[in-house]
Amino acid sequence: MTEIEQRTMRRLSKRLVPFLLLCYFVSYLDRTNLSFAALQMNRDLGLTAGAFGFGAGAFFLTYFLFEVPSNLMLARVGASRWIARIMVTWGLVSGAMVLVRGEASFYTVRVLLGAAEAGFFPGVIFYLGLWFPAAHRARIISLFMVSVPLSVVVGAPLSGALLSLDGSLGLRGWQWVYIVEAVPALVLGVVTFFYLSDSPKDARWLPDDQRTWLVGRLEAERIQAKAGTGHVTVLRALTHPRILALAVVDIAICSINTGVGVFLPQIIQGFGVRSDVGVTLTTAVPYLVAAIGMVLWSRHSDRTGERRMHTAVPLAVAALGIVGAVWVPGAVPKMVCLCAVMFGLYAMQPVFWTLSMTFLTGAAAAGGVAVINSIGNLAGFVSPYAMGSAKDATGSFSAGMLGIACTGVLGVVVVLLVGRGRRRTTAESLSSGAEPEAARSGQPHGGGGV
Repeated sequence: MTEIEQRTMRRLSKRLVPFLLLCYFVSYLDRTNLSFAALQMNRDLGLTAGAFGFGAGAFFLTYFLFEVPSNLMLARVGASRWIARIMVTWGLVSGAMVLVRGEASFYTVRVLLGAAEAGFFPGVIFYLGLWFPAAHRARIISLFMVSVPLSVVVGAPLSGALLSLDGSLGLRGWQWVYIVEAVPALVLGVVTFFYLSDSPKDARWLPDDQRTWLVGRLEAERIQAKAGTGHVTVLRALTHPRILALAVVDIAICSINTGVGVFLPQIIQGFGVRSDVGVTLTTAVPYLVAAIGMVLWSRHSDRTGERRMHTAVPLAVAALGIVGAVWVPGAVPKMVCLCAVMFGLYAMQPVFWTLSMTFLTGAAAAGGVAVINSIGNLAGFVSPYAMGSAKDATGSFSAGMLGIACTGVLGVVVVLLVGRGRRRTTAESLSSGAEPEAARSGQPHGGGGV
């Protein structure tokens, strides 16, 4: 790595990553608070496991419908405006959960929340691709996405403390959870508008030499991506076979994330942990393991330049962990298996999200990432509803968890098949600082792709 590359990456990382990490942390805090609020809310509102699962999943129906348009709008109007809009609206809707009085209002607010938040995650993934060269993306995305497990590590004891406020000022504990955890989204939404620059060319805070180097490097990668795969339009990106294949993998990711994650406090409660505070603290343990694993695994992927097995292996670990959590006897062994589930689920995601950006650029990349995430998030509706319905029918989460494990196995197979014979992209080889031969000569290059 050249000296100017080191200086530029260091400055970019300090400027963008902590702020975006904080934004995503708040995003997932507003999502995960549902699973903790359910410890009281389901009882107060008379929600069955199936009804709760349906409401939890209803979020993803409108998330699916609005995600691609939202991401294309971000590419059109700029990240500062659009991400700010998303954060303010989701903060308002998340806070409106205090008004829920039964199944109908629960479903309504969840549907509105999905529409409000649609586009945030793929938008930030696309945004990071505008700033960081390919060789650095898995590490950077992991630093951004580590906010997800950390939101549970921090949010679990916070939610437990808020649940203990039950009765204060005439509000139930679960209502305090939604009120307090919605405020940061509103504040950060306003800050985002003034803080984020839409592209490196607009970054007045970046020294001229670093800006010139970065713009040139990213342009070289963009040219190389087109040389390897040809020009991919937005329309073609929406139906590109590789994009659709990656969407199948994301279905597996979302099935595990929502099916197991949403019900994790209730699963742990079934181990014999009775107090709300005890459940929330125990729930944080698998996510702490996930946070550490995510950063270390992604750095290893960037060092080796390998993406396919770094996606498939942890996804397989997650699927096996689910099976173990069902069949292994004893609370402690089951917790170990749940730690394996969360390690595998989160370790593979930053690497996974680098794959779509190896052959798409510009608005096509924005649309492609959104397609993957929106299709995958359809499982976010089906998975928790299936888990809840299975619990109502059998009295146990086991059947639902084994079904989710099967989707993980399918995801592993698709990664291995789609990635077979994949060559390391020239964009990644640019980590040496050398301009690709194809870019210098103008000749097409066969790299790229999944």
